[in-house]
Amino acid sequence: MTEPQTPDLILHRGLFTTLDRSNPVASAVAIKDGRFTHVGHNADILPLAGPKTKVVDLKGKRVLPGLIDNHLHIIRGGLNFNMELRWDGVRSLSDAMNMLKRQVAITPPPQWVRVVGGFTEHQFVEKRLPTIDELNAVAPDTPVFLLHLYDRALLNGAALRAVGYTKDTPNPAGGEIIRDANGNPNGLLLAKPNAGILYATLAKGPKLPFDYQVNSTRHFMHELNRLGVTGAIDAGGGFQNYPEDYAVIQKLHDENQLTIRLAYNLFTQKPKGEKDDFLNWTKTSKYKQGDDYFRHNGAGEMLVFSAADFEDFRQPRPDMEPEMEGELEDVVRVLVQNKWPWRMHATYDETISRALDVFERVNQEMPLEGLNWFFDHAETISDQSIDRIAALGGGIAVQHRMAYQGEYFVERYGHGAAEATPPVSKMLAKGVKVSAGTDATRVASYNPWVSLSWLVTGRTVGGMQLYPQRNCLDRETALRMWTENVTWFSNEEGKKGRIQVGQLADIVVPDRDFFSCAENEIADTSAVLTIVGGKVVYAVGDFAKLDENAPPPAMPDWSPVRTFGGYGAWAAPGANGQVVAQKMAMTCGCANSCGVHGHDHATAWSSRLPIADLKSFWGALGCACWAV
Repeated sequence: MTEPQTPDLILHRGLFTTLDRSNPVASAVAIKDGRFTHVGHNADILPLAGPKTKVVDLKGKRVLPGLIDNHLHIIRGGLNFNMELRWDGVRSLSDAMNMLKRQVAITPPPQWVRVVGGFTEHQFVEKRLPTIDELNAVAPDTPVFLLHLYDRALLNGAALRAVGYTKDTPNPAGGEIIRDANGNPNGLLLAKPNAGILYATLAKGPKLPFDYQVNSTRHFMHELNRLGVTGAIDAGGGFQNYPEDYAVIQKLHDENQLTIRLAYNLFTQKPKGEKDDFLNWTKTSKYKQGDDYFRHNGAGEMLVFSAADFEDFRQPRPDMEPEMEGELEDVVRVLVQNKWPWRMHATYDETISRALDVFERVNQEMPLEGLNWFFDHAETISDQSIDRIAALGGGIAVQHRMAYQGEYFVERYGHGAAEATPPVSKMLAKGVKVSAGTDATRVASYNPWVSLSWLVTGRTVGGMQLYPQRNCLDRETALRMWTENVTWFSNEEGKKGRIQVGQLADIVVPDRDFFSCAENEIADTSAVLTIVGGKVVYAVGDFAKLDENAPPPAMPDWSPVRTFGGYGAWAAPGANGQVVAQKMAMTCGCANSCGVHGHDHATAWSSRLPIADLKSFWGALGCACWAV
């Protein structure tokens, strides 16, 4: 009979950064029932192994607590991930357009090819976006929708026809349809400054069936696991309706297939009807309902539309409507009465200071003490506003949006104004609760290492030195911003975020040592091993045989995920044609290789073969890829 404390898993010979100040380094850990039971040294922990304990030699690699994104649109992103061609991390427009051309060739009508955010023109060596003529040349008949940050979308001629925009289509409020000399739409849509036109246009495209959305969400989670992400707070999103659009993530939770711990905020979808939304939700949903994998986290990031100051730095700062305070106060009173915390999107200090007037007024009658409420983004927040937030017990969740838009901010406001956008070091020095995330998948990439690089180096993805050293963080502080600091924002302090006895066993083993690699290598990091709750959710290289969680092939069969993988097109063949074979063989994780393809199942899965039944066809040749 197994002793109660016999570990399920022991990891040894690692270089653990625990972030536990009473026990900062370790070489081994023991895990039982999804939690750390021992954190210490090899000689003390290895003898705890029983006959059923899995023992993994980490071979001296650095080990970090699992990364937690404080602001990720993971639910919406998961529903769409398999349809999206990701230009995140692609270094040249030439390569990006080659990816687009390849994807157009295999995308059947009436489907679109979508490049939906996560990149900036400044990351390309060419420092520009494609022209609409270039899009039309690559895709004369297939609709192409390209979203660039929150500022614009490019549509080729086929996409314009698909969405039905004509000479008679009026400009929506806060947006503009750019037209040619004859008044016809030319394919460029601008947020001026409201991104509503961009998202409303994207929403006209085909959607995946439910089962495909389940598959898509699994692939998005696996891609996040590949980058060491083990948890996230979902910030809701436009066109993300509750509870309808939460059915996929709920199904995955119910079937124990979540590989990201997820806390979710509820985002109102109804301008002028926000109070009614929150009145209804506070009656039908309970704050903190759920478990350690899927739980309710309060309201936001949209509380009222009249307070939404979208961050298009190519446009002047928008002034919020005069009714903002009244509408916001109505909603905040509902939330405080029901003990719901909230998060609030706020780019500019002008918005933050007006919102603080409301929060302070409500606090006089109904104290906010004990509610973990916070502002998101806060790029231009003032010292005074930071102090007011601290006095009210609130927090600030920052994201790496300036890594993607810093050049535009400097162009409008100058380098001096950009030196502390946001002033992260000052926030920390003032004792405010502060954490980090991405705001992916549209306005920035979901890659946490880009955010960590931005925090440490102060550079944009285009290479601009945005911040002086005084607003950059040391690596340990940056790591805490992505781990233990995030837990206050989901009211889970002490439960996760450190490698510590009693905490949830979520860890990442990166492919390089975060503390000793060159600064310019941080953003290129990925995981070789990711564990959530003591379960391996991603493993490659020396650890590949441990991975039993790889999702089935991406659906539909023309999905860009099959060809390109995700960030930086990591799965696409390199110049020697061998990258995909090497990387997909590492990610396979199967016990048995295939007689035809070895462990390179991706080749079979993504092949376009002139036969209808791939399983029967390859089965006749002894292929096991389709049984994986």
